[in-house]
Amino acid sequence: MISAQAWADAQRLWDFQQMGHEPRPCSVAIGLGSHDLGVADTTADLYHRGMMPLIVFTGATSPTTRARMPRGEAAHYRERAVELGVPDGAILVEPRARNTGENIRFSRTLLAERRVPVSSVLLVSKPYEERRAYATARRLWPEAEWVSASTPMTLTGYADSVGDARLVFDMLTGAHQRLMVYPRLGFMIEQHIPNDVTAAYERLRDAGFTSRLVPDATERTS
Repeated sequence: MISAQAWADAQRLWDFQQMGHEPRPCSVAIGLGSHDLGVADTTADLYHRGMMPLIVFTGATSPTTRARMPRGEAAHYRERAVELGVPDGAILVEPRARNTGENIRFSRTLLAERRVPVSSVLLVSKPYEERRAYATARRLWPEAEWVSASTPMTLTGYADSVGDARLVFDMLTGAHQRLMVYPRLGFMIEQHIPNDVTAAYERLRDAGFTSRLVPDATERTS
């Protein structure tokens, strides 16, 4: 049984991850691979709304996606988008990336190899990782303008879709810890984290939502 306090704290982290960007037309969209096919659905919807002429789906496999997506996350995303009416010719597949940093770096390389001019990128991620993805992209590709997007969902709706609220809380806690730890390691830009968000994170961590934390990391807020 998850306590009301834990739900309130998870909601605070969920809200903080949302960048609040309004989707607008960009040079390209990058859909970050994961277990969540909703990323492909949202990217396809944005394509049909005229937000970009080209999509890069990026991602290999991970322990959590190998069984569900044996051909790789990016390949399964492409198949889903084509099912939803996106022309195959409007999709590039980057099949090697195994973390968010590689998603950005390898996608940038692929676009450069294809001589695609890029000034702005619509970055599509899972709802609980918008800020983390944005901070990583800003660090690794600062010349581009980044617009964040994810599937519009509530925390409770997302937990229901995953079928495991505790896992979602673990993922939220892990995503937030990286906002504190990774800037120091050069993996993402530094961002101000309000005190109430830090307090919510610490309560969730201390309550045992720790399976997605970076081990032995020194946490620091800005």
